Amino acid sequence: MLDNYFTVKKQGNDEIIIQKSRFIGYVKRVETEQEAQAFIQGIKKKHHDATHNCSAYLIGEHDQIQKANDDGEPSGTAGVPILEVLKKQQLKDTVVVVTRYFGGIKLGAGGLIRAYGNTTTQAIKTTGVIQRQRMQGFSITVDYTLSGKLEHALRQSEHIVETINYSDKVEFIVYVTIGEEHTFKEMIIELTSDQATIQNTDTTYIEIDRAT
Repeated sequence: MLDNYFTVKKQGNDEIIIQKSRFIGYVKRVETEQEAQAFIQGIKKKHHDATHNCSAYLIGEHDQIQKANDDGEPSGTAGVPILEVLKKQQLKDTVVVVTRYFGGIKLGAGGLIRAYGNTTTQAIKTTGVIQRQRMQGFSITVDYTLSGKLEHALRQSEHIVETINYSDKVEFIVYVTIGEEHTFKEMIIELTSDQATIQNTDTTYIEIDRAT
């Protein structure tokens, strides 16, 4: 299981006009090849009157599943450029379909490669990219007298405070990057003079926007 990786936010699209041809890029996060194929077929159905519906996807922890389809464009000018953008941006579990409505002006092989690559890049930018970071959850329980100091320290740190529960005591649900658990516990012990109850909860992926 990867400690962190990049993928797109759920789903999005954008379009550009190049030499009177309309290029519409559709992007979606998927976990299986079946999901990717279903998405592609859905776009093809939506744009059944388009000149081309070219696609590519990367799926799996180590990009085990890779497919590119030119859908009638000259070989290597559409699907592969889409796939190369996914690889360059280090995206995983992502499918892209670029729909083209021909505008009457031929672009040539180089022009097509740039058009499909640029449309993919634009659609991904519009959709947004996130980093999925595997983190360890902790439950930190303290008396009210320590809660303000602890909350301030946690807010100033890189750890993620998901929830604060108030009852007879104050419970903080915090997520910590894998590998930093020991350092985190030491910090809590020092901050609270060992007056906190620290318990492990779940291990999960937390989504963080990738800096652009």
